[in-house]
Order: sequence, then structure tokens, then C-alpha cells
Amino acid sequence: MKDKVCLYGKAVIVFSFFWMNVTLVHAQNYEQVDATIQLYPKSFENPEQLSKFISRDFSSEEDKVRAIYSWIVNNIAYEPKEYKQFNYNFKNYRERNQKEEATRKKIIKRTLQKGIAVCEGYAMLFERLCELQGINNYLVRGDTKASFNDIGRAFKKNHMWNIAIIDGKPYLFDPTWGAGKYNGNFIKEPTYFYYKTPPELFFKTHYPAMYEDALIDTVISKEVFSNMPIIIPEALRREDVEKPLNGIISSEDDDGIITFQIRNINPATVSYSFGNKKITIEKIEKVNNLIRFDVPLELGVSTLLIYFDGTPALGYKID
Repeated sequence: MKDKVCLYGKAVIVFSFFWMNVTLVHAQNYEQVDATIQLYPKSFENPEQLSKFISRDFSSEEDKVRAIYSWIVNNIAYEPKEYKQFNYNFKNYRERNQKEEATRKKIIKRTLQKGIAVCEGYAMLFERLCELQGINNYLVRGDTKASFNDIGRAFKKNHMWNIAIIDGKPYLFDPTWGAGKYNGNFIKEPTYFYYKTPPELFFKTHYPAMYEDALIDTVISKEVFSNMPIIIPEALRREDVEKPLNGIISSEDDDGIITFQIRNINPATVSYSFGNKKITIEKIEKVNNLIRFDVPLELGVSTLLIYFDGTPALGYKID
């Protein structure tokens, strides 16, 4: 499908280095839903079969969407070879639309039967199951930011995710990123951080092609998103990173000293690396909910990774 591309696998190969165990900041009691889903079959012939299970066991929109997301992230593996399964050509827009709808149905069916997909399979299956449950939802295409190579590059529609309306309010979902990570092989590691993710946290890594789908009132340009650093801690927002604002640091600025100023985080230790050994920062200034520290640049380096309490936290490119 020439106008639908997902680069999730490429991104996660790098981002898996940054991966953290998540603690939900938007938690709710879903234990019964998640436990029920574990009893479902691991594959289905079509989405209608799975939808019947969900209709039987759940009544509220909230529980139904949770069941849909939970089943997908626990049973679908990311497989980049799926890119090649449904390529097609078309002569005109009518033919394209016909082939797109036929292909969508094939992708959904294959995802359910084979248990493998790229982002289109995850997102389209989520969309279809919501449709069958009468839940208003739609697909979102856009760009993602997950590796050093994503800092400063041009906007690409390289990924697909979902918005679903629950009890009249829109929420963001990414079942592809929620299923695990890919580093040559798929590593099943379901997370619910990408279930109803708060928009200000989702935006750190996802920029929609139509900005209103960011669900953020403040307009932030594609260029600003592109130049942001990689921000890994789940509760750390873009606006919390006050210095450096730009994810590309010039090796000639500030006499070789990079000053960091970050709010709403209080690590016991801060360290850094330029791709080799990790170095602990001895002097950290803490004032209320703000920390300041300096990192001396080294010659010939191309990336900088900051760690909070030994865990990767911020990624920068060095120009």
C-alpha cells in the first residue's frame, strides 16, 4: 500500500535501548477486564467473533475499549515482513478507494488469524472492533520520535494510531507501541501507558498529520516537534525540559559546557554518556522542583544521553 507506511520497527530498534517499565499515570481499576481477556482465544477468524466475546462480557464503553486494547497488546506480535503482504497499485481514486477498503479487511483478518502485524494491523483492528461495539473512533496518521535519528529530521507520516470517544470524550491509544518492542525480533512486553495516554505525554513521541488530533490546545509546529530532545520518563513533559530546549546541541556553544535545567523531577543521581562509559555528575543544584547541572562536551561525539538514577532519561544529538 504505497501511501501507508509504518516505521515503528525501525524506531523501536533504537528506542528499545531507552525502554522503561511504566507506572500508569492515568490508572483505573481494570483488573477484572484484563483478567477476563486472558481467557479469550489467542486468535480469531474475523473481528466479529472477537466482538461477540466482548459484547457478552462487558457493557460500558470504558470496559469494552479496555478489552479491545488489552486483547490486541497481549496477542499481536510486531512483524515488519507484513509490510510486503498488501502492496497494490491503482489507476484512479475510485479504484484506490475500492482496493483500500478490501485491503483493510484483509489486514484486519490476517492480524487476527496470524497474530502478527505492523502498525496498520494494530490500529485498523482496534478501529474495527470499536466500530462493532458502536464506539466512535478513527485512525490517526503521523510522525513518531523515538531515536537520535529522529531529532531534527523532516516530518514523515510513518505511523498509525487511534483516537476513541469514550462517554463523549476523546482519548489517545497506540496499541502498536503498547504491545512491546522490536530489536531484530519482537519482544512481547505489554504496557498500558499507551492506553488513554494524556495528550501532553503522548505528544512527546507522536505528532499527528492533522494537528487537532493531538488533543492539545496550544499549537506546536512540526519543526518544534522535530527539534525536541528525546524525553523518556513517562511523567516528564516537554515543557519541563527548560534547558536545552533544542535536541540538537552545537559543539561550539557555551565554551563546551552544556547547562541543563529541568522541572518536576528529583533524581538522587544524574549521569551522562556520549555512547561509551557512563559518568556521574557530582554537582547538582536543586531548588524546589527544579534541578540544574552541567555536562562538559567531548570532541568528536555525536550523541548525548542523560540518565536519572541510572535510567535513560534525555537524548540529544551533538552537531
